[in-house]
Amino acid sequence: MKFALHLLWLAASASAHIASWNKGMYCLGGNETGQDSPNNNKPVAPLYQLEKKEWWMQHHRNCDKMPPPKGEFLELPAGKSFMTELSRNRAFTSFSYNGRLATDWEDGRHHAYPFRGPGNPAQCMDRNPGNQGGEAHTTSLETTGGTAWAISYESDISKVTMENLVVFSVRYYTPLFRKTWYDVPADLPPCPEEGCYCAWLWIPIGCGIPNMYMQNHRCKVTGSTSTKKLGVPKPPVWCKDDPSLCVTGPKQMMAWHQKSGNNVEAPWGQTPTYNQRMGYQDGAQDDIFVDEEKENEKTKGAKKQGKKN
Repeated sequence: MKFALHLLWLAASASAHIASWNKGMYCLGGNETGQDSPNNNKPVAPLYQLEKKEWWMQHHRNCDKMPPPKGEFLELPAGKSFMTELSRNRAFTSFSYNGRLATDWEDGRHHAYPFRGPGNPAQCMDRNPGNQGGEAHTTSLETTGGTAWAISYESDISKVTMENLVVFSVRYYTPLFRKTWYDVPADLPPCPEEGCYCAWLWIPIGCGIPNMYMQNHRCKVTGSTSTKKLGVPKPPVWCKDDPSLCVTGPKQMMAWHQKSGNNVEAPWGQTPTYNQRMGYQDGAQDDIFVDEEKENEKTKGAKKQGKKN
């Protein structure tokens, strides 16, 4: 009992934010070589007012230099779903202490429904006793901003760019539960032998500093024979009140409130989130692939034009 209480104190004393935990993640054990901390929150802190070279892949905290062991990947089953654990600290996941501190919720606590902030209408959850739920930066489960995954088919993470990193899955009403499932497009093609790069993404909907999250993973697509190619992603735009404005096709991750590298904007007092506000649909993003017929027509047209010239 004393052991569990001691561990709970250690984990609770860490900064309260959220990350995705799985065996393909970078910084699982911490951000120092040779370190393997079970009470680890290094990949959890948000990104805010940083130069792009600092926030990109959590470079400023050295997490881009701490890959998973060789041969370990986050597996993405084509046409199915994969589960990852969202939590404020490794201590509250199955990757620490044999899962003894893990519960259904990301903070290792037990919450009753409805889980929300105090008052009616609900205030921010950080006003709950003990700041319970405050790390979700929202007022209730129903108002969470949503999280996402993006993939690049570059095995060398130094070659990953905003132009080849494509959002492929979105989950509305996250993150509050520890076990969270994300859907994978059926046509997502296999990765190179060394794997792909994947990023877990989140922009909280409010209730705190307007920050963002980008967390590194080595991933691979399983069960796929697809030969389709991903299109070049575009930055999404605010389209909450007018769906006709939404960007269709492959979309970039969102970067905002940084010193440099921002690619999205929102109306004053609003937040760009991974949901319908910015044109992201819940589930697998099945519109991210190149239309081969249109591409072939473009190629033929370019060749004809070249002959005329």
